[in-house]
Order: sequence, then structure tokens, then C-alpha cells
Amino acid sequence: MHSDEQRTTALVEAARAGDPHARDALVRAFLPLVHNVVGRALDGHADTDDVVQETLVRALDGLPALRDPARFRSWLVAIAMNGVRRRWRERLQEPLPGLDRAVGLADPAGDFTDLTILRLGLTGQRRDVARATRWLDEDDRELLSLWWLEAAGELTRAELAEALGLDPAHAAVRVQRMKERLETGRAVVGALDARPRCPDLAAALTPWDGRPSPLWRKRLARHLRDCRACGAGLDRRGLAPVEGLLVGIGLVPPLAGALLDAGTAPAFAAEPVGWAQPAGAPEATGGTEPTAVTQPGGGPEATGVAEPAAGHAAPYWTPGRRAGAAGVAAVAVLGALVLTLPGPDEPRPE
Repeated sequence: MHSDEQRTTALVEAARAGDPHARDALVRAFLPLVHNVVGRALDGHADTDDVVQETLVRALDGLPALRDPARFRSWLVAIAMNGVRRRWRERLQEPLPGLDRAVGLADPAGDFTDLTILRLGLTGQRRDVARATRWLDEDDRELLSLWWLEAAGELTRAELAEALGLDPAHAAVRVQRMKERLETGRAVVGALDARPRCPDLAAALTPWDGRPSPLWRKRLARHLRDCRACGAGLDRRGLAPVEGLLVGIGLVPPLAGALLDAGTAPAFAAEPVGWAQPAGAPEATGGTEPTAVTQPGGGPEATGVAEPAAGHAAPYWTPGRRAGAAGVAAVAVLGALVLTLPGPDEPRPE
């Protein structure tokens, strides 16, 4: 077993035994990973911090039922994806927001792509890859959140497939299709950046509102295929493979301030782990094997982990838990900022 896996297993076992320091260490170690999975899947939506917090508390509460401590990371990622899907379903069921709810909407200028570029200092081709993700299909958002971390060395393909509830072969097919759309997005980004811009492309962009979308990706891709001038200026031979650009860039560090709750002081570790069982209810037994979770479109495509039933759980975000999560987040951010400082980036090919 890898040394990191051994350390994680030891922390999980200690946390299950009630060690508050082990619980804190688990949150510090895995908060950046959960933040990146949820943030990219929700594209930096205002609900991101809530889903991250909910994921971490659900994981700590569910530790006694985790059969294999060595599976903690893949189990945690699956919980995070379940939280993302729940939030998707809730958003689909909500009425259109009025002005009084506008404060909860995502800022179009502050999506997770911007955070990735800013906080990791991406430049050159790495920056263009991040920008190209804006042109992906909406259905690719969940897959992108996991594949980006696989390419960066933070997840394995087995963990990606497990989080999606797919077998490795099916996951590989979906990843390959998404990568093809991402490469098209890179070509579109390059064409839009070209100076001088192709006159025919400029004419085709007249009705465009300036927001990347799958529809406009397809329209612009057709132009790039048919236009000799654009084709000559988009020689892909000088571009590095996407995986090579993402290797080692690290995780986008979360901001500790996003998790702060003013006026709360109790420590996260001081809260007992476990959810409140109603009087007379049988004690939870068994493992946390994957169970079917319906996708927003209604299909049973992805699966997730079994979690405490909503009717049996005490409120997840007590003031103490929020304050504790903020405290360990501050430590995690400092470490993540050091680990994610980018190395020298490659120059853009001429």
C-alpha cells in the first residue's frame, strides 16, 4: 500500500475510534479535493460551499459504517457527487428566482474556470485548456470535475469510474468523447484569440452574445473545418496533449472565508461524530455499498454511496460544525497555496 494510502487508512481508523485530531486531519487533507470536485461540477455556483460542507460532515458521520478504510477517498468523492446531483435536482424543481433571490445566483464572471486560472496562475496552453472547458456540453460538467483531477494525478481512473457509477470501459468511452469536445473547444479558443481575426469568422459571430455554449461550439467548429484561412492558423501539431498540461498543476485552493460563520467558536472536533438516531430506532449496520441515484434527466446512469437517511439525521450544519470546518479550511488553504504554485509554463507555439 502507498504511504499516502497508509496514512489515510490510519487517520480513518483513528477518526472512527473517536480521535478528534484524526477527524481534523482528514478534513484538512481532503477539503481541497472535495472543493475541486464540487466547484467544477457546479461551475462555481453559489451553492458550492454548502455542498462541500455537507459532503465533509456526511463523510465524518458515516465513518462508522465504512467497511474498508482504504476506500475512503473514492467513497468521499462519491458522496460529493451525490451532493452535486441532489443540488441539481433541487435547482430543477425550484421556480424561477425573482429579484429577492438574485443574491444566491452564480456570478457569470466568477465561474470555476476563472478561479482555476487565477488561483493556480495558469498561463499559455494551460490557461487555454481551462478556457476551453467553458465550451463543453452541460452533461460533461460532472465528468470534467473528475477527469480534470485524474489528469492532474489526484484521482485514479478506478476512482473516477466508481464516482460516476460506471464500469471502467464505459467511463473510458465517456472520457474520450469529452476530450474530443474539449479539443474542439481549444480550437475555438485559438480562433477567437487570433489577430487579425478571420473576416468570415467575425461575420459568423455577429449574432453571438459572447457566452460560450455547446451550440456555438458546434457552429464555430463547422466554420473551422470549412475555412481554409482558419484551418491554416490552427495547426494543432504545436499543442501539447491536455493530460500533459494538467499533470502536477495541483488543486484549486478553497478560500477559508467562504466557510466562516460569524460569531461561532466551538471546534469541529469537539462535536460528536455520528447522526442522532430517533428513540427506539435500530442501530445502523452494514456498509456503504453504491446504490442507484437518478440523474437530473431522470436516467439511472450514475450511482453513489448510501448515506444516512434524511429522516434520521440531525441538522448537519450546526454552528459548531460550520466554525470548525472554517478553521481547518484556513489551514488547508495555506498548505494548498504552497503546493499549487505553478512551475514554469511552456511558451505558446508560434
